[in-house]
Amino acid sequence: MLKRFKRIAGVYAKLPEMRLFWILLPIVFVLIGISFFYMPLVVSYISAGIFALMLLVVFMSSLRLARSNLEVKVERNELSSIIDNLRDGIIAYDTDFKIMVFNRAAEIIFEIGADKIVGKIYSPDTTRSSRSLLLAQAMFPSLAPVAISRSEPNSAVTVTDLSFEDPKLELRVSTAKIIDPAGKLLGFLKIVNNRTREVEIMRSKSEFITIAAHQLRTPLSSIGWTFEILEKEEGLSVASREFVQNGSKAANAVLKIVNDLLDVSKIEEGRFGYEFQSIDIVAFLKGILDEASFFAGKYNVHIYFEKPSEDPLMLTVDPPKLSLVLNSLIDNAIKYNVKNGKVTVKLEKLPDAPYVQISVSDTGLGIPHDDLDKLFRKFFRADNAIKVETVGSGLGLYIARNVILRHGGKISVDSELNRGTTVQFTLPTDPGLIPDQEMKGVGE
Repeated sequence: MLKRFKRIAGVYAKLPEMRLFWILLPIVFVLIGISFFYMPLVVSYISAGIFALMLLVVFMSSLRLARSNLEVKVERNELSSIIDNLRDGIIAYDTDFKIMVFNRAAEIIFEIGADKIVGKIYSPDTTRSSRSLLLAQAMFPSLAPVAISRSEPNSAVTVTDLSFEDPKLELRVSTAKIIDPAGKLLGFLKIVNNRTREVEIMRSKSEFITIAAHQLRTPLSSIGWTFEILEKEEGLSVASREFVQNGSKAANAVLKIVNDLLDVSKIEEGRFGYEFQSIDIVAFLKGILDEASFFAGKYNVHIYFEKPSEDPLMLTVDPPKLSLVLNSLIDNAIKYNVKNGKVTVKLEKLPDAPYVQISVSDTGLGIPHDDLDKLFRKFFRADNAIKVETVGSGLGLYIARNVILRHGGKISVDSELNRGTTVQFTLPTDPGLIPDQEMKGVGE
């Protein structure tokens, strides 16, 4: 215990905050000695007590200050250690673009030592080497060759994906403001995530899926055509015709999965390809519902259309892509419905925003509450849906979400188990709200 006290006392004794105490200590002893020589004994004792009390106050204050500063230094060192060992690059700079923090991960990403960066004002004009230019593009994304915003609306954090060819890099840069308790802007913090390997793996996977799907599509189409020809043959027995119809249905189902895989591959690479044009959305929906009515009849499901009073209603969309979304939603509403159930497609203009909302409601199985937040993931299918319809890719809603986002809208699902499901999405009436460029797939 005594050793520990001596060790702690030794640590605090060396701190600069204790300097005042050590300066005052000999002075106080000198003053006390003088008072005993030149003053009455009672006055000397009183003076000594006052000096001792003052010395004690100074000692306690210095000790408290030293302890607080030591704790701050320890916490600062711990924070610095954490920041330095993070896998993501951390760059912090003040409002004058003076670099304050540049951790090891940032040194590795940009191949620049912190000693050459920290404490210096950094701007595009100061760049000379290619790596310095890379850092400038990360700090000022508008300079980057490819910059795609991933920020959520009204978010305090700005997220941007940057792509570089030389050197080959894929970076995700998140930028947040550093604000003091009074609300004053002190600077900015950037978190740089090197996604190069992740993107390369995704690209390789996407290329594999694309090649495999292309290789499968041709023979599957040939099988489908063969079954179609056989279906038209006369003299087939009832059992043979049923066999041919089942084969045709299976071939078409697998072909649809292959086509979905190709669509997802294109979406993830940001090359799904959109061609926007102005259409009458009311007439467009009527045409899709007319085509779906025959399919609905096979399942004994009735389709209803609720349209707005405004007719025609013009929107700027990509008709084939939007048709893909609507056909997928209506097909699901029919297949997972009950006998003599109904599907209602409703189109309405939102009163407080420049959007229309299209909803597809059914009276079917519904979706378990725990599965609702998983619906837009690739390959996900709810357990109760698999029991009813075993064949399916689980890609329809993933594709639908990406198409709607590319149109500048949002999509969501409401459902009650055994009561039905409603999928609704918005589309802007103002073409200016449609994103300028296609983004890589989202929805994981």
